[in-house]
Amino acid sequence: MIYNYRAKNKRGTTVEGTIEAFDKNDAIARLADEGIILLSIEQEQSKDFVGINIAFLNRVKNRDLVMFSRQLAVMSSATLPIVQSLRILAEQTENLKLKQTIIDIADDVDGGEKFSNSLERHNKIFSKFFVSMVRSGETSGKLDKVLNYLADEQEKDYALMSKIKGAMIYPAFILAALGGVGIVMMVFVVPKMTSILQETGGELPIATKILIEVSSFLSSPISGGSLLLVVVLVIIVVKFILKKEKPRQYFDFFKLKLPVFGSLFQRIYLVRFTRSLGTLVDGGVPLPKSLAIVADVVGNAYYKNLIQRTVKEVEDGNPIADTFLETKEVPPMISHMLSVGEKTGRISEVLNKMTEFYAKEIESMVTNLISLIEPMIMILMGVAVGIMVAAVIMPMYNMASGF
Repeated sequence: MIYNYRAKNKRGTTVEGTIEAFDKNDAIARLADEGIILLSIEQEQSKDFVGINIAFLNRVKNRDLVMFSRQLAVMSSATLPIVQSLRILAEQTENLKLKQTIIDIADDVDGGEKFSNSLERHNKIFSKFFVSMVRSGETSGKLDKVLNYLADEQEKDYALMSKIKGAMIYPAFILAALGGVGIVMMVFVVPKMTSILQETGGELPIATKILIEVSSFLSSPISGGSLLLVVVLVIIVVKFILKKEKPRQYFDFFKLKLPVFGSLFQRIYLVRFTRSLGTLVDGGVPLPKSLAIVADVVGNAYYKNLIQRTVKEVEDGNPIADTFLETKEVPPMISHMLSVGEKTGRISEVLNKMTEFYAKEIESMVTNLISLIEPMIMILMGVAVGIMVAAVIMPMYNMASGF
């Protein structure tokens, strides 16, 4: 990194210059070694397109965090000091945002700050779940073991979500291609075909009239632009509404009731719940605090509200399963298994077993869903093509039969 500085040299003259260093502390140390009295120093902002720190391009992905956790766990197990480990990781990290964040954390820890406190300052990258696990490791003196366990759990979660996303790529690609081909046909091909039919002056079937109207609407720049504007406005309004607590809860509850996909969504949220809660409890985080953290991790407003109610029940001395037993959106098996785990003092073990069970269910459901989607896409293609062909062929058949 390049830093601009103002300083006084050995003669007492104020000078300005630049220095290339690993980080700010490194730059200050090197200038001090040269006998320069530093007045101010700032990092030079890169003007190259590649160096522009655009949030969208440099956002920290789950894969980056998984790699960070695993590498830090390995170095911590090798008894490397945390500051040295962080500086090595910063050199190896390609993501610019995460790289700078690791450098800042290393500087904080080198200055006497607790590792978990420094992580907490960067809450847009490191979740409460991540910070709490690290803090529990610091408190128990088993940071290396906690980091290894955390890396293992993150890798499992990342692998599961990658399988789901990978399985959905093919159907999404086919549907997008169908939509693109349909729009091209309606804008460029259908108008030429229907113009010939309109010139005959005969009565057109209702299917043909609808096809002509839709084609005319999409072909018009004004209509197409208006449609695009309406779609954008609807998306903005929906996103704004879903930021509110109650609408978000209703929307997330509706997702759980969707045919076919509702069961899949439910199991994804349940795996997040059991895996995150099991990891936190196993790391020594108290149950009420673990539940409060998991409420933000689960990713569904309806379940978040349910877990927050459970926190109050647990703090009042009631069993963890009481609130879960009152709702149909939590399978009875989870409620009863949690009750057993709480009574026997083996709640983390029970949660880990349930995570394995539901993770396998998700994999099975995704496989079955793909098998179901493929014929559905073929049927959809056949219906769409059939309607379009019928709308063009029927008028021609009527014209031929009229002679």
